[in-house]
Amino acid sequence: LGEAGNFPAAIKTTAEYFPKKDRAFSTSIFNAGATVGALAAPITIPFIAKAYGWEMAFIIIGALGFIWMGFWVFMYDKPDRHPRVSAAELEYIHQDDIADRKLEGYVPETTTKVSLMQCFKYKQTWAFAFGKFMTDGVWWFFLFWTPAYLSSVYGMDSTEAAFPLFVLYMITLLSIIGGWLPTYFVERKGMNPYEGRMKSMLIFAFFPLLALVAQPLGHISYWLPVIIIGISGAAHQSWSANIFTTVGDMFPKKAIATITGIGGLAGGIGSTIINKGSGMLFDFTKETDMAFMGFQGIEAGYFIIFSICAVCYLIGWSVMKILVPKYTPITDL
Repeated sequence: LGEAGNFPAAIKTTAEYFPKKDRAFSTSIFNAGATVGALAAPITIPFIAKAYGWEMAFIIIGALGFIWMGFWVFMYDKPDRHPRVSAAELEYIHQDDIADRKLEGYVPETTTKVSLMQCFKYKQTWAFAFGKFMTDGVWWFFLFWTPAYLSSVYGMDSTEAAFPLFVLYMITLLSIIGGWLPTYFVERKGMNPYEGRMKSMLIFAFFPLLALVAQPLGHISYWLPVIIIGISGAAHQSWSANIFTTVGDMFPKKAIATITGIGGLAGGIGSTIINKGSGMLFDFTKETDMAFMGFQGIEAGYFIIFSICAVCYLIGWSVMKILVPKYTPITDL
């Protein structure tokens, strides 16, 4: 519940504090916090659980959120009301609004509330939701199943897997570069923010194709699939930073949190399907010792799921492009 509320609020905050060209970069920075948490977890939570019991591991980690919330409540305000935001900064933040006012047919944003059902009548909503549905599950599959993969295929226990997992998550921090790429396309190539974002997402959609060879190369060394999964994870987080900010490109600020929540629900459904389906497939391949493409048993199962994960981003991007082929902002909300 906490995460479900956090991400829509975070995306809306980036829309309030950054112009469109900078939003993917800012999103990639805050989104990297999830990776930092994944890095910190193996070196903190087991020791808390060992010293104080597994229940306290949940309580102590959960309590940290209240410390963060305390800072947020006292330090955050909208830029127009924040005492530390200068006039020059405010002009930079609102540069898109200033430019839009000069366009013919400009319609100022209203303050009327947006209903949930209203959001579903736009192709832009469905494009975002489908992109999240297709790709969120890949991230959660790698996050949940990589430790089990190292255990099942390579016989590693939790201590042996700790360093490879640490390296894997370190690689995913490269996603910050992915958040910067749309800014480059906007400032250097003259694209509008949505075009720059979609081009960046297409580039990132090709990197997970490396997962097709993760299992074959794993027979050389377990480090090769670990590195490939790390690169795929970095590509996902880069993709994620950009797909989140397509909402701010197309919808007025008052609707951003709602649309982001709809996409989060779609991503949650996709994640449930791929994780549940993976578990069922791994059980089946292990019990039947199924053979597929030269792999036997549970290795065949992982090869199948890796192959599915590899193509999810290109499918997601293609459908998004079909639904919203060019920059089409919503002006009637």
